[in-house]
Amino acid sequence: MDRNEDELEFMPIIPLNEDDDGNDDGLTIPAELPIIPLRNTVLFPGVVIPITVGRDKSIKAVTEAYKSDKLIGVVAQKDSSVEEPMVNDLESIGTVAKIVKLIKMPDGGTTIIIQGKKRFKLEKITSEDPYFKANITLLEDINPENDENFKALVGSIKDLAGQIVGLSPNLPSEAAIILKNIENPSFLIHFVSSNLNSEIRQKQQLLELNDINSRAELLMKLMHTELQYAELKNKVTNKTRAELDKQQREYFLQQQMKAIKDELGSDNVAEVKEMQKRAEGKKWPEYAKLAFEKGIERLERMHPSTPDYSVVYNHLDLLLDLPWNDYTQDHYDLKKARKILDHDHYGMDRIKERILEYLAVLKLKGDMKSPILCFVGPPGIGKTSLGKSIASAINRKYVRVSLGGLHDESEIRGHRKTYIGAMPGRIIQSIRKTKTGNPVMILDEIDKIGSDHRGDPSSALLEVLDPEQNNTFYDNFLELEYDLSKVLFIATANSLSSIQPALRDRLEIIDLSGYAVEEKVEIAKRHLIPKQLEMHGLKKDAFKISDSVIEKLISDYTRESGVRELDRQLASIMRYEAKELVMKGKLKPSLSNNDVEKILNKPRFSSESYKMVNMPGVAVGLAYTSVGGDILFIEAQLTDGKGDLKLTGNLGNVMKESASTALTWINANAKKLKIDPAVFSQKVAHIHVPEGAIPKDGPSAGITMMTALASAYTNRKVKPYLAMSGEITLRGQVLPVGGIKEKILAAKRSGITEIILSAQNQKDVEEINPEFIKGVKFSYVKTMNQVLDKVLE
Repeated sequence: MDRNEDELEFMPIIPLNEDDDGNDDGLTIPAELPIIPLRNTVLFPGVVIPITVGRDKSIKAVTEAYKSDKLIGVVAQKDSSVEEPMVNDLESIGTVAKIVKLIKMPDGGTTIIIQGKKRFKLEKITSEDPYFKANITLLEDINPENDENFKALVGSIKDLAGQIVGLSPNLPSEAAIILKNIENPSFLIHFVSSNLNSEIRQKQQLLELNDINSRAELLMKLMHTELQYAELKNKVTNKTRAELDKQQREYFLQQQMKAIKDELGSDNVAEVKEMQKRAEGKKWPEYAKLAFEKGIERLERMHPSTPDYSVVYNHLDLLLDLPWNDYTQDHYDLKKARKILDHDHYGMDRIKERILEYLAVLKLKGDMKSPILCFVGPPGIGKTSLGKSIASAINRKYVRVSLGGLHDESEIRGHRKTYIGAMPGRIIQSIRKTKTGNPVMILDEIDKIGSDHRGDPSSALLEVLDPEQNNTFYDNFLELEYDLSKVLFIATANSLSSIQPALRDRLEIIDLSGYAVEEKVEIAKRHLIPKQLEMHGLKKDAFKISDSVIEKLISDYTRESGVRELDRQLASIMRYEAKELVMKGKLKPSLSNNDVEKILNKPRFSSESYKMVNMPGVAVGLAYTSVGGDILFIEAQLTDGKGDLKLTGNLGNVMKESASTALTWINANAKKLKIDPAVFSQKVAHIHVPEGAIPKDGPSAGITMMTALASAYTNRKVKPYLAMSGEITLRGQVLPVGGIKEKILAAKRSGITEIILSAQNQKDVEEINPEFIKGVKFSYVKTMNQVLDKVLE
């Protein structure tokens, strides 16, 4: 049996006769009564309540009782969740009730209005079927007589009840008036107890107390709890209402603002909403999210025609475009990465090994600060394209930042967004373009950065290229820190001399030397010729170019460390062949040496010049320039005079000092070299290095100058097809020099067959592939006497 309004507060019907509090002396209550269990309800004497009867047993009990004396026993269930209560589920104390009215509902249910009469105690259940019947014992209430404390207690109950009614919006205000007009203390206690929003167990305790005074005291405690709950509930309700009022006020003001904007003929609502939508699924750090939210609030308040509107909009657009926590997944398949690197570039084993080492550590550790690599080498050897190949091998996005000629620090760090035309720096722009936080970024021509009154960009790069700092890179336009630690930076340079020391210290330098003839042949066959055939609309098998023809192109028409000039010469051949195909309709099956001379004219370079210099006082040196290795002639001539040294050929200070050192050593060792000491005071030694328009400097021409002078003073020729490189000292020692591979390859290109080097440079020669230096003899020396023994005829 259930009350149909369990969760709602309601006022029971008050009997017209208040004094009828259940103590009806004329009412005869039998010793055995039908019993109905109530769920969620306790009935008190004198109180009238409506009940919907649902259980079959209860309907039968109510029907039988209504036909006879209309009396029925009402007890509360111990557990309201039990659908079919047994004897053990019933409370022992209940209330005798009189059925005032029985109403049949349209849906077939039955509703009864009952009034509590007397409390009773269940003695024994006499029947459980078809409904509960039990023997009962009536209980009498103990009423206090003329007790002032009890009267005060009743008055407090009235006051508390009035306060609770005032705080409960579900109770009508008339309820407080009814409470004040109840005179019977017992009925007042029962009426308030019945309406109390307390647990069923607490109401049952009230019912079980025989002493009315004790019942009133317990009721007071429960009412104080109820009052506190009602006050708290009222406070929360008022606070919620205040928040709703505030929201309604803001909505009203926003509608007014919208109307004003509509009148002005402009509206940025669509732009703001579009930005907010883009921001919903964005993965970014908390500080970036906070900056965006502040910016979007500011943008909402701004009119699109104000100057600052575009500044704020562009800044927010950058925040949304940047990949804060978006990274591409690296490929950890080292064999596949090696295959891609080998396919794209021939040789360069050292760089490939370094990239594979980085990938291996990344695979084992899962996270690693990216190295800052710097490829240094002559032009045209594939430094920039190698960066693209590395990106492809590890499955990362590729972006190139050209730094050549950069002279404004703001190009790196960005401009402050208050300036007109302000934009983020090149680094942030490149990250924005790739839409990933871990691309391979090529910093091209890092050695050609300029500086002027607007700042020094190379100093700005110090933060970018420091793994300990670049996780908090600050861009002036972004005005937030951005993490660059996952970016794989690769710088390229032709020379380290123009890179400032602090920046060079942050770079992991990897030297790339020029290509040997054999390497150039392979590169031409694998990459250059197929590319040029495709570019000129010729089929892959249109005609053949043999290795010997490619070698002729390399030796007779190019003098370079890289392959750019070779690529241009091949392009000239392809253009000629394309013209022949269009005009004649067919091509010769293969290209011969004579065809090359016909297309490209006579050879531009030749090694024949070395046969023409077979005279005393001329020696061949090896030089290292920014475009690779080269050979240079050093000429010495003696003329009558006062024994001075004359130097020409646009020489630098270091080279001039090497010449003075060489002359002093020869003078000191004149007798050993069989030179008349008097000649040094009677002759002027003139050293000239041809190609005077080109500045020359460095210590590596020391032994060459000494050899040229010794050849001139002794009138002994230097062996043909022999070149040398090494630094000299006054003690006659030969010291090592750099750029050995480039120098050796330049010598081989020029037809040199023997090279003299310092003994300490032997390790550098051993690093070169033996195939590339086949046919060249190396002699290693420690002193200048050994040099002269080997080079002079």
